[in-house]
Amino acid sequence: MATHKYLANYPPELISQVESLIENHRLASYLLDRYPQPHNIANDNDLREYVISLKNQHMKKSQPLSKIKYDNKIHVVNNALGLHSYVARIQGGKLKTKNELRVSSVFKKTPEDFLNMIVVHELAHLKEKEHNKAFYRLCNHMLGNYHQLEFDMRLYLIQLETHGSLYDK
Repeated sequence: MATHKYLANYPPELISQVESLIENHRLASYLLDRYPQPHNIANDNDLREYVISLKNQHMKKSQPLSKIKYDNKIHVVNNALGLHSYVARIQGGKLKTKNELRVSSVFKKTPEDFLNMIVVHELAHLKEKEHNKAFYRLCNHMLGNYHQLEFDMRLYLIQLETHGSLYDK
């Protein structure tokens, strides 16, 4: 079942509750009750402004981001929802680095809370490259309900895969 792909590391009791929501056709209503509408950050320029605003709020002293964009290949190719790339090049005898942040196009039609969670996740990679305790502490510092949003976003992905988007109707 699709739930196991997105909830593999969650307790069996929780997975069972989610499967019950799906079987009883209540997952969509659960999500719509919590997240009634999608955001309106529809293009790369709007996304750039949104990301820079969050970065300036939480990580002013981190390196700048050279590219910020929605990417329609991330979800399929990398089995990921966002990517943070760190590129180092030698140019004229100097080491130049660039940070790029890409968000899966899946997040063009989601609640802003989910977009926020993905952006926070990718911004945290500016300081912490690995998914370790320090990384998740930083995510929680930037977004107090990070773990709940990550779980709900996983439920949204199950909904998307099994019955399509909640917001295209």
